[in-house]
Amino acid sequence: MLLVRRPSSRGKPILPGCVATIGVFDGLHLGHQSIIGEVTAEARARALPAVVFSFEPTPQEYMAGEAAPARLMRLREKVMMLRELGIDCLFCPPFDAALATMPPERFIAELLAGTLAVRHLVIGDDFRFGYRRAGSVTTLHEAGPRHGFSVSQSGSVTVAGERASSTVIRAALADGDLGRARLLLGRDYRMTGRVVGGERLGRQLGFPTANLRLHRRQSPLAGIFAVRVAGLGQGLLPGVASLGTRPTVAGGEPLLEVHLFDFNRDIYGHWLHVDFIARLRDEARFDSLEALRGQMLDDAAAARLLLGAD
Repeated sequence: MLLVRRPSSRGKPILPGCVATIGVFDGLHLGHQSIIGEVTAEARARALPAVVFSFEPTPQEYMAGEAAPARLMRLREKVMMLRELGIDCLFCPPFDAALATMPPERFIAELLAGTLAVRHLVIGDDFRFGYRRAGSVTTLHEAGPRHGFSVSQSGSVTVAGERASSTVIRAALADGDLGRARLLLGRDYRMTGRVVGGERLGRQLGFPTANLRLHRRQSPLAGIFAVRVAGLGQGLLPGVASLGTRPTVAGGEPLLEVHLFDFNRDIYGHWLHVDFIARLRDEARFDSLEALRGQMLDDAAAARLLLGAD
């Protein structure tokens, strides 16, 4: 899959034509997957590339800074899943002042018609774009004939009576309701990262951990979890994970620490995919390392039971 971060400096299209969709696509939940399925089907029918037009950072991160909602997916995770979904190109320019103040007509002329040479555009049912979100589906339908593209609108996806949306999934994760998040995502919630060196405190306590940095401004969930881990060539491995700031040892940077059951390999530098299966409890501060170790033993036993890993 081609990843393009900026339009061509020469003002030429990056593709000879395409079928595209536009949006943040944070989490790539079932609603997003439905839109992308329409894009790839139409692209194959027209023998054109399938393109996702997104933004990095997101518009909300640019506008709200640290007050922006927690991101469900970092860019690398989004790229990996879009490739699996059959997308040929991700056009992902930085969302900056120029994009934030671009009028809808200029957005269409320069980016959709100019940079991407869009021939057909699939959009979600709540899509708005351009300066002050002035552009709508009506704007696109009116502009399409002038710029040589058609437009179709994809409806919402509802699961168990609830609309699949990134906002709802963030709320579910914040509440520790991984089952609700799983229904709307169509899969377990996952974080991916490279194993980095740590303070080796877990090893001293008898719980060696693989440490992953989050690479996001804030995490959408926190606490202690039963997890399954992929990326080590052995299928999904059961474990227990802590996601937070490690208050007992005065930690600072949020970190995902994963202890894999009955596992003893050096995996520094490996990419791990951590699937969150069940939330066990909140992160807590303990008066001593011995008290912390006792709780870790209880957490591991609970996770083993939940995962059938006894």
